[in-house]
Amino acid sequence: MAIGIHNMQPAAGSTHRRKRVGRGGGSGHGKTSTRGHKGNKSRGQINPNFEGGQTPLHRRLPQLRGFKPVNKKFYALVNLYILEENFEEGTTITPELLVERGILRDIHAGLKVLGTGEVTKSLTVHAQKFSQTAEEKLKAAGGTTTVLAARRR
Repeated sequence: MAIGIHNMQPAAGSTHRRKRVGRGGGSGHGKTSTRGHKGNKSRGQINPNFEGGQTPLHRRLPQLRGFKPVNKKFYALVNLYILEENFEEGTTITPELLVERGILRDIHAGLKVLGTGEVTKSLTVHAQKFSQTAEEKLKAAGGTTTVLAARRR
């Protein structure tokens, strides 16, 4: 007999015939089809989350309250003392300039200026949002604030 890929077969005794169940009593695997008598395992699949009557994990864990908004906007935050330290009198500050100087890593949905710290220099600040105290302190120091349109993300 010629040896070749067209007549290869597994070694003798290394394979088993498929067990055909539910084919009558004479087959040896009829009636209960090797599933034993009664019970959930004989009737169908068990819920993979079933823990044998123990309180299931999904009921043991606490529920999370509230909700998380899908499209919440995150603003890059900058306090006034940072602007005071890093910019000279009369500078026009934009979100892009803050990223360029390495003060911010990303602008996200926009820039919001917060009022922590004092301002002694006259600065022109362009941002998407200002806190009330930040706006008051900038104007008191002789600076101006410009509200930019919201950024698309």
